[in-house]
Amino acid sequence: MTARAADRARYDRATAALDAPLALVDLAAFDANAEDILRRAAGKPVRVASKSVRCRALLERVLAREGFAGVMSYTLAESLWLARSGFEDVLLAYPSADRAAYAELTADPKLAAAVTVMVDDPAQLRLIDDSRAGGTEEVRVCVELDTSLRLLGGRVRIGARRSSLHSPAQLAELARTIARTPGFRLVGIMAYEGHIAGVGDAVAGQPLRSRAVRLMQSAARRELAARRAEAVRAVRAVAPDLEFVNGGGTGSVQYTAAEDAVTEIAAGSGLYVPRLFDNYTSFHGRPAALFALPVVRRPGVGVVTVLGGGYPASGAAGRDRLPEPYLPEGLRYDPQEGAGEVQTPLLGSPADDLLIGDKVWFRHAKAGELCERFEALHLVEGETITATVPTYRGEGRTFL
Repeated sequence: MTARAADRARYDRATAALDAPLALVDLAAFDANAEDILRRAAGKPVRVASKSVRCRALLERVLAREGFAGVMSYTLAESLWLARSGFEDVLLAYPSADRAAYAELTADPKLAAAVTVMVDDPAQLRLIDDSRAGGTEEVRVCVELDTSLRLLGGRVRIGARRSSLHSPAQLAELARTIARTPGFRLVGIMAYEGHIAGVGDAVAGQPLRSRAVRLMQSAARRELAARRAEAVRAVRAVAPDLEFVNGGGTGSVQYTAAEDAVTEIAAGSGLYVPRLFDNYTSFHGRPAALFALPVVRRPGVGVVTVLGGGYPASGAAGRDRLPEPYLPEGLRYDPQEGAGEVQTPLLGSPADDLLIGDKVWFRHAKAGELCERFEALHLVEGETITATVPTYRGEGRTFL
């Protein structure tokens, strides 16, 4: 029996009394992935990206492990909810235009002390001030450096379109603006290198593309390390009491941790290891989060149909954004139908061994987004469900 077949047998036994659709997290794999992230971080604290987890119980589990510290959130409303729930260090990774939430933040000393907001434009400071509605609390602020690699005089850009602040001088100028603006305190710098941390460099069957990615990432790491160090020096000249410099992501933990200018690492997807993280030379994790769909039809030889399944991941549309039929091994989508909202045909010889009501196990393409489809995660140890915990959605929280 292969390791994957053994996992299928365990998951089927653990959930035998439950009807699909359902989602689970294998705690042994989750914990092993957490340890691997810490190993690669080489002693630097790891801030957990909540977007990639979306379950308070699992955020608490990983933060109870020495070496993890703080949460990186994705909306201001989520940040306030987490702070009210007892999370004391929440960094909002994206600028917000939620005026009502800013009014709450600036009116509550506990929230203002726990939450740091992201800015990359003076207009965002003005929006916050206009949202105060009488709130007088000082707002903790982090500035974001654009990490994209620019070539040929800027005519070629590689990397996500995030911050407008690319040069150290631009970052320092915003730092000076913050220092001159009453009611704000600059406490951190963030620089997320998505083109390094979030792009696989060993894509199966694509050796030339994989080599090109590795060459790009090597050049990008060198360029960014030098520019990030210069940017940190420039900002510290304005704000010498800067508390943190955050960088990295699951795919670049060890590279970013090696930079002296970086004080903490961000990671989250590496806890679940969705299918987009299969194609890396820098690390190999264990799939920890899966969902099961029930077989409801057997249309013919070599075909079964499962209920639901149209759960594409965010990003540019493509086959790599679809969930992967994972267990039993050997199933594939019908190219004429793909993953459907209410039903999904699956092809392959394993279909002939599946009965009505059997479970087919899938891996989502990205971490966290799976939790928007399910109200609970069943936590599995060995072949036993030891707890069932709500996702954000299960707690009535849908922040985006």
